[in-house]
Amino acid sequence: MKRLVIGMGSCGKSAGAGDVFDRAEELLKKSKSNVELDTTGCIGMCYNEPLVFVEDEDHQRTVYAHVTPDVLDQIFDEHLLGGKIVQDYRIIDQNVNLEDAFFSKQKRIALRNVGNLNPESFSDYENREGFKALQKALATSPEELLQTVQDSGLRGRGGGGASTGMKWSFARGAKGDKKYLICNADEGDPGAFMDRSLLEGNPYLVIEGMIIAGYTIGADEGYLYVRAEYPLAIKHLRTAIAELEAKNYLGENILGSGFNFTLHIKEGAGAFVCGEETALIASIEGKRGMPRRRPPFPAVRGLFDCPTNVNNVETFANIPWIILNGADEYRKNGTEKSAGTKVFALAGKIKRSGLVEVPMGTTLREVIFDIGGGIKDGGKFKAVQMGGPSGGCIPEKYLDLPIDYDSINQTGAIMGSGGMVVMDESSCMVDVAKYFLSFTQKESCGKCPFCRIGTKRMLEILERITNGKGKMEDIDKLYELAENIKASTLCGLGQSAPNPVLTTLKYFKDEYIAHIQDKECKAGVCTNLKSYQIDPEKCVGCTMCARKCPQECISGSVKAAHKIDQELCVKCGICQDVCKFDAVKLV
Repeated sequence: MKRLVIGMGSCGKSAGAGDVFDRAEELLKKSKSNVELDTTGCIGMCYNEPLVFVEDEDHQRTVYAHVTPDVLDQIFDEHLLGGKIVQDYRIIDQNVNLEDAFFSKQKRIALRNVGNLNPESFSDYENREGFKALQKALATSPEELLQTVQDSGLRGRGGGGASTGMKWSFARGAKGDKKYLICNADEGDPGAFMDRSLLEGNPYLVIEGMIIAGYTIGADEGYLYVRAEYPLAIKHLRTAIAELEAKNYLGENILGSGFNFTLHIKEGAGAFVCGEETALIASIEGKRGMPRRRPPFPAVRGLFDCPTNVNNVETFANIPWIILNGADEYRKNGTEKSAGTKVFALAGKIKRSGLVEVPMGTTLREVIFDIGGGIKDGGKFKAVQMGGPSGGCIPEKYLDLPIDYDSINQTGAIMGSGGMVVMDESSCMVDVAKYFLSFTQKESCGKCPFCRIGTKRMLEILERITNGKGKMEDIDKLYELAENIKASTLCGLGQSAPNPVLTTLKYFKDEYIAHIQDKECKAGVCTNLKSYQIDPEKCVGCTMCARKCPQECISGSVKAAHKIDQELCVKCGICQDVCKFDAVKLV
């Protein structure tokens, strides 16, 4: 039977995949053809959405990009019914792979089946080695499993980079009759969508990793903490949990092993601070999400004061592969101190935005230029923001830096959960620092005075600088505040909040100085350092700009050149928008 598969991840739906799916149902109903309609998650090529996959009777797969309902009509008539590939929209088939550059340097472990199965189908997952790792684990002692995870060198993919095996050993060795396991899916970084895509595209994989972890550390109850803004991920998780409970992969005496494990979903309200494990635990308990002092660490006293292990989505997604293939095989990927692969979300000024998974040690240049295709619209690379709002901006001179925890930390940035926001020369780095600091300042839980007040003072300084009112001593104040915040806050999010400012000062200090001394934003982003002016040679005196100006700050008579009162101008840009003679310029 031929299969027609529609990519229905969030990226696909936002690009119009829902309309494509509805049209596919109509076509199949009308034609009564022997074609199976199915859905899948994001295969990583977000820049090509909506994506449609056609599988022939001999299982040959053709991938079509940028499919609209009208294009689907053509694919349906010519390919599904006529057996002829539609050349204009296909990007991959048995003879052609126009996306080879995107995939050739990737090594997919966590993402290996995302985009290749129906995320709501237990049988699809089972047919791709699903739950073989769990069956193997249940026939192995927890001590042996723990040793395998430790030997693999897997480090936490949520950003901290702590040894997963070490965390599990602390939880396993903790005293207590009741233990909990938590999956942190509170993905709050702007530009990050790794966890969302994994949960949407292969929820069974993450759950299998959690069950193995629960068995290993001795936990009989787990929580998936997922932000409520991820409704599709939550839907797929609920479907998977219900199916697994019915098939005895969750619940009492799993597969006759004597091991009990139940799983719950806790929807987070979107507070960035709840990505920090102690704040997350407080949120599950029904309290305000605020971090607490450690020690004691959650492994000793966590959820409901019981020993608790917290890992993120990608960490759990690696576990089944490690159990099936062994620690040595896993360590063949990556570097000595950063084993395995890492998933990254490519966003910003990049040609091929999407989701990629590469071995640790791959360089930034390879990810951004070889896989991501470089800067779109012919722009020039300027920096990449890594680690989210608490990360930092890495300049061009470090493009050949290997991506691993230690190398990235040396730049002043952090690996984070895997967001990569690429910037070109149109980005003002002072404005970038202001944007990310504005985010962390608003998301501060307020518990620590230096985080609550210090980030506010830093933001006020950055706003002064971008408004053309900065002073050179402001730079020293930014350094002083940053150091105090890093030294005086409880959680890692607060401690790393100044990173965007510190890294932009480190690598782009000249832009700060230009804003302060020359009152100039070279990127043209900070409009308060610019002014709208009317070219008297081009102005014909039509009076349109004066009539539309909300501030009434443009003067001039009919058929004579007009002028803008710079004291009254609020730089709304309406004058430039309405001018038909290209006489108004932002200079």
